[in-house]
Amino acid sequence: MMERECVVLVWRYFTSCAVFSNLMCVSVSDLFLCCLCVADLREIVFVIQSQSNSFHMSWAERQRADLLQQTQSLTQTPPPVLLLHSLTDNEGDWSILPLLPYLSSLFGKNSSWLVFLEEETNVKVTKLLQALRKFDRRKEWFLGKPLHDEESTIIHHYAFAENPSIFKYPDFSAAWALSIPLLDRLANKVRDDPLKSDFTIDLKHEVALYIWENGHGPRLTAVPELCTEPEHSPTAQHCATTLRRPAPLCGEPVKKEDIFVAVKTCKKFHSERVPVVKKTWEREASLLEYYSDHTDPSIPTIDLGVPNTERGHCGKTFAILERYISDAVPKTSWLLVVDDDTLISLPRLQMLLSCYNPSEPVCLGERYGYGLGQGGYSYITGGGGMVFSRAAVVRLLASDCKCYRDDAPDDMVLGMCLNALGLPVTHSSLFHQARPEDYSRDFLAHQVPISFHKHWNIDPVAVFNRWLKDESVSTSPHGLNKSTKEEL
Repeated sequence: MMERECVVLVWRYFTSCAVFSNLMCVSVSDLFLCCLCVADLREIVFVIQSQSNSFHMSWAERQRADLLQQTQSLTQTPPPVLLLHSLTDNEGDWSILPLLPYLSSLFGKNSSWLVFLEEETNVKVTKLLQALRKFDRRKEWFLGKPLHDEESTIIHHYAFAENPSIFKYPDFSAAWALSIPLLDRLANKVRDDPLKSDFTIDLKHEVALYIWENGHGPRLTAVPELCTEPEHSPTAQHCATTLRRPAPLCGEPVKKEDIFVAVKTCKKFHSERVPVVKKTWEREASLLEYYSDHTDPSIPTIDLGVPNTERGHCGKTFAILERYISDAVPKTSWLLVVDDDTLISLPRLQMLLSCYNPSEPVCLGERYGYGLGQGGYSYITGGGGMVFSRAAVVRLLASDCKCYRDDAPDDMVLGMCLNALGLPVTHSSLFHQARPEDYSRDFLAHQVPISFHKHWNIDPVAVFNRWLKDESVSTSPHGLNKSTKEEL
């Protein structure tokens, strides 16, 4: 079959060089390279890390169509292009590791590479195949664009505290790959020794740790052709992968009057944290209320009748949900729930929400997982901000889900409720549970973040001004300048 398809390629080349115009086949050697791609393409499996929300599904389908269009000039048998959210009914599939036995059983005998892509990853197929050809497919390889920590961080459980930069983990936005021999071994490991980790926090770091296996497995190998430069950047000429920019502009930003903002606070932080909110992002909110255990008319705060707890705040959050759908507050399509030490850009959130349909039950933020290897659930971590469509709040409150204690972890209880209802948690990497210092510089370099969390050992006003403030917000007729829209 390979020889017959190569003959077809040669015939096409000599009858119409334009056939290969997108593939850069302009010489005999390049034509030979394209013929080699026929064999290579049959041995590669693309996995798009898609999500089961209508916006994300449509974006992933466009990405799959682009990959298949690139490959149709190379081979009559296109490579598998899988959408992660549709492979099985397992909630934990997004965490990759529970899915490895399934992928190994399907592709372990007739493939060489598993390549994972995020929805915004743009791929130049022929350049990717050239990059993969440098590695012996019979050996174990873990390939990607390396990230590292500058200092030990809570989101990585303070791993490698003495030298955090020594451990490399992949930037998923640039794509990452496993050779089939490594996939098969990892799949056997998952089968023989079920996953035990309770929490999934930063997936890319945790996947790298699992593969490294305390030094018994391979470390990440850097592939320079896997990039996070913008698609049309002059510095991306060598890149097999880039980032799609501008991202899809889904329409005008959601009006600020259509987002109700709930800030959770308590008496002891009225003078410490609330002033930071007022100095930074409160002015961008049209509808905002502070909920506390103490009524303070100078802020003002509202006492919902729920005693303050040192942790959890489930009782307070469910009281906020009840108030949101009552006649006590204006009716809006979106609810944003934040902590009093959350730093957030509301104009950027308005832009992001233009991509989502509020008539659907949307639950959006930074996704964490609990017990995903043992049938657990996903949840939106609260510190980075939790966004709910009105439809989602109505579905939640119409169910039997309740707090088992006022001090139960609100974000995790909500995650259990959503899981029981079959409602997806939608992840955006633009929300952050921790401070900028807790993330890799290279990871943040290609983001326009929406939120950060915690005031510990930082100047929160300075952090907001550096990372979240848009100078043109007050002068632009649509709230965001063009460059910010393109980044989002």
